[in-house]
Amino acid sequence: MDNYEFNELIKTLKNKVNNIASIIKPDDIKKRLEEIEKLENSPSFWSDVKQAGVIGKEKTKISNLLKNYENAFNAVNDASELFDLANDENDEQILKSLFDDASKLEDTITSLEISMLLSGENDNKNAIVSIHPGAGGTESNDWASMLYRMYLRFCEREGFKVETLDFQEGDEAGLKDVSFLVKGENAYGYLKAENGIHRLVRTSPFDSAGRRHTSFSSVMVSPELDDDIEIEIEEKDIRIDYYRASGAGGQHVNKTESAVRITHMPSGIVVQCQNDRSQHKNKATAFKMLKSRLYELELMKQQDANNSNEKSEIGWGHQIRSYVLFPYQQVKDNRSNEAFSQVDNILDGDIKKIIEGVLIALKNKS
Repeated sequence: MDNYEFNELIKTLKNKVNNIASIIKPDDIKKRLEEIEKLENSPSFWSDVKQAGVIGKEKTKISNLLKNYENAFNAVNDASELFDLANDENDEQILKSLFDDASKLEDTITSLEISMLLSGENDNKNAIVSIHPGAGGTESNDWASMLYRMYLRFCEREGFKVETLDFQEGDEAGLKDVSFLVKGENAYGYLKAENGIHRLVRTSPFDSAGRRHTSFSSVMVSPELDDDIEIEIEEKDIRIDYYRASGAGGQHVNKTESAVRITHMPSGIVVQCQNDRSQHKNKATAFKMLKSRLYELELMKQQDANNSNEKSEIGWGHQIRSYVLFPYQQVKDNRSNEAFSQVDNILDGDIKKIIEGVLIALKNKS
């Protein structure tokens, strides 16, 4: 990088920061924080625990957004002033240091953009993730298992906690179905970018002839709903089935019908849970999953009405991302149009940059 390139970078980053400021309005955030502080000092504030909790979440959310903005604003301005000073004094050592840290500066602004993009109503909620193999038997089951591992590793990298709600093994390999709850700050905000069809191209380890195979799996992500969000489910619209758990869980789990499956007939949504030994607890969790899925379905309907999109099937032409392992190695997301060659790292959970690229691309299109 030279002086001209760095100067152009600073101009670009300043424009980004200014654009972000026009959206998040830092002065308005400061005023709101002052209002919240006055409310918290009121003797009656803590008498309404539920409302206090809502305002507390809002305070944390906007405080973090303001902090990220101020950090980015100061970082760009400091770099700009130091660059002008180093140029005036012809200080090559400082200039080299600035050039070396240019990528970190860009990452700071990207983090701010992501903070802004994760300021939606549900983004800070936990996420319920379900992975379903497409047609293709063992091939697709194995691909679903690979995706499951990828998300577990991603959650581990990000410090998210994972609770498996339902896991059904494939007949020969992989899995038939899995649902899990991801707990952590902005878990849904990040993982919502994974909602869609994922396509894998590789030389099949299950094909003795070593032929190339294409497999599909769908990933569905819903926000875990707070108790204050009410979703009405009529008894006549659902069917509840009880069955023996198929996964690990000990003698009791496998000998009693503790697993629960709920089918919502109007929408065709099916959820199931076998996480607990208690049928009652599994039923409560399954209902929570169903409510989250119905809520997400309603959000998607509203979005599809705006975008005139049709519901996708699990197959050709509908994928959001392709993972090619043969004859070359590349992961390409169809929404950001970005391609990555570090396939092994991505399948090991290094997907944050892909997700952030999608969030930015979708924001630019909206």
